[in-house]
Amino acid sequence: MSPAPHRAVRAAPAKPLLIFDGNCHFCRRWIERWRDLTGDAVEYAPFQECAARFPEIPPEDFERAVHFIETDGTVSKGAEAVFRSLGQNRRRKWMRWSYERIPGFASVTEAAYCVVARHRQTFSFFTRLLWGNDVRPPTYFKARRHFLRALGCIYLIAFLSLWTQIDGLVGEHGILPVAQHLQAAHEQLGGNAPLVLPTLCWFDSSNAFLHFLCAAGAVVSVLLIAGFAPIVALILLFVFYLSLTIAGQTFLSFQWDILLLETGFLAIFFAPCRWRMSAARDAPLSRAGLFLLKLLLFKLMLMSGVVKLTSGDDSWWNLTALDYHYWTQPLPTVIGWWAHQGPEWFKKFSVAFCLGVEIIGPLFIWAPRRLRHVAAGFLIFLQIVIAATGNYCFFNLLTIALCLLLFDDRLVGTPRRGVRRQPAIIPGPRSARALPLSVARVAVLLVTLPVNAMLIFSAFRPEAQWPQLLETLREHLAPFRIVSGYGLFRVMTKSRPEIIVEGSTDGVDWLPYEFKWKPGDLNQPPHWAAPHQPRLDWQMWFAALGTYRHNLWFIRFAECLLRNNPEVVQLLARNPFAHEPPRYIRATVYEYRFTSWSEPRATGAWWKREEGREYLPPVSLR
Repeated sequence: MSPAPHRAVRAAPAKPLLIFDGNCHFCRRWIERWRDLTGDAVEYAPFQECAARFPEIPPEDFERAVHFIETDGTVSKGAEAVFRSLGQNRRRKWMRWSYERIPGFASVTEAAYCVVARHRQTFSFFTRLLWGNDVRPPTYFKARRHFLRALGCIYLIAFLSLWTQIDGLVGEHGILPVAQHLQAAHEQLGGNAPLVLPTLCWFDSSNAFLHFLCAAGAVVSVLLIAGFAPIVALILLFVFYLSLTIAGQTFLSFQWDILLLETGFLAIFFAPCRWRMSAARDAPLSRAGLFLLKLLLFKLMLMSGVVKLTSGDDSWWNLTALDYHYWTQPLPTVIGWWAHQGPEWFKKFSVAFCLGVEIIGPLFIWAPRRLRHVAAGFLIFLQIVIAATGNYCFFNLLTIALCLLLFDDRLVGTPRRGVRRQPAIIPGPRSARALPLSVARVAVLLVTLPVNAMLIFSAFRPEAQWPQLLETLREHLAPFRIVSGYGLFRVMTKSRPEIIVEGSTDGVDWLPYEFKWKPGDLNQPPHWAAPHQPRLDWQMWFAALGTYRHNLWFIRFAECLLRNNPEVVQLLARNPFAHEPPRYIRATVYEYRFTSWSEPRATGAWWKREEGREYLPPVSLR
């Protein structure tokens, strides 16, 4: 099918004119969308009002299709009229070019237009179902403000949480002193060390500087929450937290630390180029920045679901994963204990629901607004349930913050009468100040998109080999944590080894150290720590899955206990050797498990355990 020869009219309009059926609800809705896309470049009018101006066009033609009349009098109709009119927008000239130049494009689109035109009532129903009564391009000005302020709150939580532990973890007398780490890196890598480990601690690794990084991060987080200089604030927050992540070594190697850095980095290119975020003076939205953040959410959720099914762990396929998860996860909550007591059918339903939301839900991130809002609701609900049953620090809050970007401004409310609706993307020339940022957005998109695509593909094909160019690019980006893969609980842990650390002054009588958050005392219920992350307690869970030879930091931890280092001891709930350090330290692994529904009431115990193996034999400073 080829386009019909163009008709011409004598009374050519002064501005290109698109004529539609004013009695068609379907037409009126989509004309409003096109009006937003073309701005002042095209005028729109129902044929009931202007048909008399163009006697060359039969009235029945106006009823069957839209007509586009250009300033030279040329008339096009149907799909051609649509593409020619939208092509008046300088950013959509490709639409007109595609219709005119790509073989077969015109035939296919004209056939599709005829189908829609003949069944307008049906398509009007699906339009209302998927978009509602407003199909105009969505705007995200409110979502941007809410997201950036939420990100500021999460940064604040992360900095304050780390600040309370930093001395004991990586301080001068901590478990893994950062100064020793950087010195060893410099001896091994030479002048390349700062590129492999990009941290401001190369300039100063003292406790005072670590405190400065945490304090400065907290202050800048408050500035971001208040909306002051968002781009500058986000750059500083990224640099500070990256510096602390590198300095934190194994204690800051969690997926949510990396997710916070990737989110914070991409947010730099989404934030408004203003000194103050204000609803009264919103800057144009960055399409590239919004796309990158939505892609991050898509990657995070899709990979988290897919890797569970491609890991080879049958518990995800037979829906028994929650038989283990509630009591084997690092730091469960009391609600997790209750959930474990639930019926088997509900646990299997919960696993299926989780996989469905994580694998199917992300696809609707790119769907029409109503489907997108529903998907966002399910994603947020899943995060709330996960947060209720386990302590995952700020991970769930950060994921929910990304979900805020799926809610467009129309969900909050229609603009007041007389207030002009802001277009989705404000066209026109950019200021000289905004041009470098626009170039940077495009550069980040071009650099990270192929790596992200390969990461998502690797979730489906874990054994797939990376192309050498992409592998090299990923290696260069890896130190900065700005493009990463995700997937919590790829393989479900089916037992709970728990390390109990004990000290003794004589090698005969042993007293246990008590941690603040991890299980120890059988009569202590699971604690609620989130959004704070007790990083030593978390590492103890990982250490129990291996041996102390695989967790060399544990040897340093035992040494700090033997010296009664105050910075390390303050990370614990109780030190049984507060007045005099122990002479010996040992560690034993027990197999822990939740008690049944009736046992806490009868015995007061929330946990039961069986003695397992020696983890660390008795050691002393000698």
